[in-house]
Amino acid sequence: MYLFLFFILILDTTYAQQTARVLEVNRVESEAAGFSAERLKRIDDAVKSWIDKDYMNGGAALIIRDGKIAYYKSFGYTKPNKKGEIDRTDIFRIASQTKAITSVAVMILFEEGKFLLKDPVSKYIPEFANPKVIEKFNPGDTTYTTRPAKREVTIQDLLTHTSGIGYAQIGSKEANALYAKNGVVDGIGVGKMLLADKMKILAGLPLFHDPGAAYTYGLNTDVLGYLVEVVSGMSLADFFNKRIFEPLGMRDTYFYLPSGKTKRLVPLFSEVDGKLKPIDNPYQLNGIFYPDFPADKGTYYSGGGGLSGTIMDYAIFLQMLLNGGEYNNVRILSPTSVRLMTMNQIKKLETGSGTKFGLGFGITTEENSAFTPMNIGSYEWGGMFASSYWVDPKEKLIGLFYRNVYPTTHGNLADYFKVLTYQAIVR
Repeated sequence: MYLFLFFILILDTTYAQQTARVLEVNRVESEAAGFSAERLKRIDDAVKSWIDKDYMNGGAALIIRDGKIAYYKSFGYTKPNKKGEIDRTDIFRIASQTKAITSVAVMILFEEGKFLLKDPVSKYIPEFANPKVIEKFNPGDTTYTTRPAKREVTIQDLLTHTSGIGYAQIGSKEANALYAKNGVVDGIGVGKMLLADKMKILAGLPLFHDPGAAYTYGLNTDVLGYLVEVVSGMSLADFFNKRIFEPLGMRDTYFYLPSGKTKRLVPLFSEVDGKLKPIDNPYQLNGIFYPDFPADKGTYYSGGGGLSGTIMDYAIFLQMLLNGGEYNNVRILSPTSVRLMTMNQIKKLETGSGTKFGLGFGITTEENSAFTPMNIGSYEWGGMFASSYWVDPKEKLIGLFYRNVYPTTHGNLADYFKVLTYQAIVR
């Protein structure tokens, strides 16, 4: 069992001297994890340059190898004129990083014999019976014609995003229009709505292709969240707390923050004409969502994107997976389930990014390992607010790079961070 054993030195520094508040891991600890402490400083230089260039206002980064923390820092500012400091214990909106946690919840129930992955979803949510596929769609008035789907949507289809379900608000033009007309939302910042109500509506709408025929990133994991509620008899938030967060000691991850923790929520910045500015109008982003939703008292638990939390909380979750389903003598999943989740489950289907997909993760293959430092079999994902993570089982490595910027034209900073991480490995 890997334990996080580390010593933090707090450097009293100003933003002009270095990038706001910087928390350094002891050099001995970094080198014990097989890293060069000198080479890790390249991350500091890179992040400072990104902040100086207005690519990001700030964030947090965490690297763990062999269960040892090699790098754990916060950077940048929270207010205009580069005022305020981001702390490594601050809470970030992690959006689609929620998907992996929902997928683990599904696998917990799978291990308990509650269902099989090949089961049709309609066996548990009857509204999904007899699905239809769109044949023709008129974007002018959102009318369409359909045909019967070749088969029903399975739980595995949802886990792999091959069901034919699209995304609301942030998906294709057809999906955005169809779902908006029927009141289906992406689940972020929607307040007092209920997951069950929207998923039942979604179930009656046509698919965009036959189940299993293609990879389409969509509201699949929100449906899985509702499946967890139906099968477990508790809300998704309660299931997460009881079966995942509390056992693992993830004390700062929530759908909606307790009042005592709202001050730790980092502000959401937006890139406007190449410049960063905090969002001061709650509905500034074209009415897509309420940016401060984690501080709301909402009732919608989006399994696909609703969580917020600290970078260390998510690292604990990832360490559990890297350990084969166990962390700190608490077993969440069996090694068999972790294997299923982190293998190519879509076979020859393409995701559009060169990666394959498991049960909740993007998977590094031989093809795309040619242009990324991650080893074959690594798994990863991220969130729409520019948070990201990956796990490299071969290196026993976990990397997380958190920002909260939306929209941004600098989403590739996470890829640079990966390169900067691997170049520092010397053993």
